[in-house]
Amino acid sequence: MAEYIPQTVTLDGRELAAIKARLQGNETAAPLRASLDLLVAEANGWLTKGPWSVTDKAKAGPSGNIHDYVSQAPYWWPNPASTTGDGKPYVERDGQKNPEVLTYTDRQYVEKVFRAAYVLTLAWYYTDDARYAAHAALVLRTWFVTPATAMRPNLNHAQLIPGINDGRSIGIIDFSQAYASVLDAAVLLASYSAEGKEAWTAEDDAGFREWNKGFLSWLVDGKFGQEEHAQRSNHGSFAAMLVASIAAYVGDSTQVAKEVAHAVHDHLPATITADGKQPAELVRTRSWHYSTFNLLALTRLAMVADRAAERLSEQGKQGERVWPSLYAAVEYILPAATGGATQWQHSDLQFEQYAAADLVRAAAASGHAASQEAISKLEMPPDGDTWPVRPAPEQLDPVKAPGQKPGAPKPM
Repeated sequence: MAEYIPQTVTLDGRELAAIKARLQGNETAAPLRASLDLLVAEANGWLTKGPWSVTDKAKAGPSGNIHDYVSQAPYWWPNPASTTGDGKPYVERDGQKNPEVLTYTDRQYVEKVFRAAYVLTLAWYYTDDARYAAHAALVLRTWFVTPATAMRPNLNHAQLIPGINDGRSIGIIDFSQAYASVLDAAVLLASYSAEGKEAWTAEDDAGFREWNKGFLSWLVDGKFGQEEHAQRSNHGSFAAMLVASIAAYVGDSTQVAKEVAHAVHDHLPATITADGKQPAELVRTRSWHYSTFNLLALTRLAMVADRAAERLSEQGKQGERVWPSLYAAVEYILPAATGGATQWQHSDLQFEQYAAADLVRAAAASGHAASQEAISKLEMPPDGDTWPVRPAPEQLDPVKAPGQKPGAPKPM
């Protein structure tokens, strides 16, 4: 197929094209080849799994519509003092995931949708193996496009708390952690269709774009979306990143500019101190995890802003950058990112040094000198490093379910 520069949302399309050229030119650099091998191995595993649908759950949620997404708040547990016999109303135990949440399949399945679609699409992009594109398209089509199986574009019943509510604004984070990667996958799949193949058709692409327009409207205009966007914590960071990413995907440059300006002039000054601390994350039981988690959202937002600025530059215009507002926060985590837990002056129930690896590399790629100097001292994830073939931050240190081993496959 002819070489092209993907107009991706977060990933740098020029960088993707350069990586592919190196690999197809028999590039033998060990890190790059090893990363592709890891990616392809994971893609091979996804080939035999799915597709999944929001309609696969045993029963509908509070709305009564099986097409509505439903999930349960992970850190809320039955109340031992409850007088109703069913543990309601539930009580919070921060940082401890209640295994009961797994009884709601929507979140489990949508995490598989996000991960499978992204990994399969990247595997196709680099190898030209049509099986990967075909299965990625099937996964996305089933969850988002086919009327009989598609999710409605809302999160009205995400992270509900038994006995307290039927859904919460913070449930938006069920999507915002990983959904932006799906948008990049859709851009790449559309290029496959443009080559005359039938994996991801024009009808699929149009249907997916309409779904995202509806979801964007729900996020921007609805009560839950506005509440989440106003949070001065990782929730507000992920909400801004999600809105900016979807807006970029559907071509709403005005909304992208609004999100970038909101981040630089409103959200970041309220969430990151002059010396780089993130107060809302440092009070959590896993302060390192949540500090890096918040930066995951913000660094991805910075990359979306970069892509938008590049397109504006082509029109002779100038776009605003997010990166300069993030460097103090990156510098605050650098000592622990390179030196380990003894260099982190806050409590964390399960410190994982490698959680910072992607963030520092993203900052280095943006031109941050201190991050560039730190790269050789970073600890890499124990289950393998795929950064060289998917150079955008991922959540490397998830809050693990009881019994899950460090380094176990991550849902994103």
